[in-house]
Amino acid sequence: MADRKHHRVVIVGGGTAGITVAAQLHEHDPDLDVCIVEPSSKHYYQPIWTLVGGGVFDREVSEREEADYIPAGATWVRERVAAFEPERNLVRTESGAELGYDFLVVALGIRIDWQRIPGLAETVGRDGVVSNYSYDTVESTWATIKALRAGKALFTHPSTPIKCGGAPLKICFLAEDHFRREGRRDAIDVRFFKGGGAIFAVPKYAKPLTEICAKRGIETNFNWDLVELRPSKKEAVFRSLADEGERVESYDMIHVTPPMGPFEVQAPLGNEAGWVDVDAHTLRHTTFPNVFALGDCSSLPTSKTGAAIRKQAPVLVANLRAALQGAEGTSSYDGYTSCPLVTGYGRLILAEFDYDKQPCETFPFDQSRERYSMYALKAYGLPQFYWNGMLRGRM
Repeated sequence: MADRKHHRVVIVGGGTAGITVAAQLHEHDPDLDVCIVEPSSKHYYQPIWTLVGGGVFDREVSEREEADYIPAGATWVRERVAAFEPERNLVRTESGAELGYDFLVVALGIRIDWQRIPGLAETVGRDGVVSNYSYDTVESTWATIKALRAGKALFTHPSTPIKCGGAPLKICFLAEDHFRREGRRDAIDVRFFKGGGAIFAVPKYAKPLTEICAKRGIETNFNWDLVELRPSKKEAVFRSLADEGERVESYDMIHVTPPMGPFEVQAPLGNEAGWVDVDAHTLRHTTFPNVFALGDCSSLPTSKTGAAIRKQAPVLVANLRAALQGAEGTSSYDGYTSCPLVTGYGRLILAEFDYDKQPCETFPFDQSRERYSMYALKAYGLPQFYWNGMLRGRM
């Protein structure tokens, strides 16, 4: 018989979303029986990887011990989830252990599909193929940017949902800025390819981003998806989302943002696309009332960012705490998310908006303008807020 334990709340995933929820629950009720299912021994502040790839920080600044952020009193199951059985209020781990729950919070994050693009998985991190989307490869981005003296630098953004939707453009801006500062810009052709129809979803911020690209000579190509790399020839194959046509581009450097998607294990809780199917405002599952989800794994129709989780977590915790008392939660999430758009060294546009793509700006000035203050906030303020605020349950 499988080893079975029961907990009042089981949280699957110990990344930004899972730890933030666990920490807030602990702040409200230190005695609440909470179990966190998370296999990783390390925790990463991934938003800083853009600046690691741009040579501003070493990658080590993004890494901490997971154990240091597990709330006191919580049970930590250091395994991967193997199956969800919501009809039985049960989670199974890879070892076969069964975890029963009264309430479940799913915070699995998003699956990065390196294998989906032929030629990528075996090449990323070398031979001019780089990506900021892994701790193991992020340093290769800066090494390649530094070494490039002439040629063609490509930057890709897939048509799938991705974590931090502005990140592909941010590293493009940083690389272009570096080339310009080093006097190499005229010798390097910088091109940005996006599997979507616009540079950004919110018009207020799309306008200055478009103007920056035009001013700095960055060629933008929309509705083109990277579908194959040919490393031996240093060629990238793009497919048009408009007419299925193909286009082959040579490269000396290519920063690839890989396709991403939901984890297959969450299928019993997923919608047709595979995302955990929750109400867009209450974060409660549409079929199983004792299940909640937030962050990248969820069906919430907003950008997949840590800033979104910062606003989602208090809503989920409030509604979960009400449910623990047998009441109906009334807290509501409006889709707020934020994307600190680095446009160069010392320059940043801080995009903040809601479900309706309406700006929801924090500061009493026009955040669509490039500012050093907002760059400093991203580089130095937000990491401290993350480690010492969000992950400690203090918002």
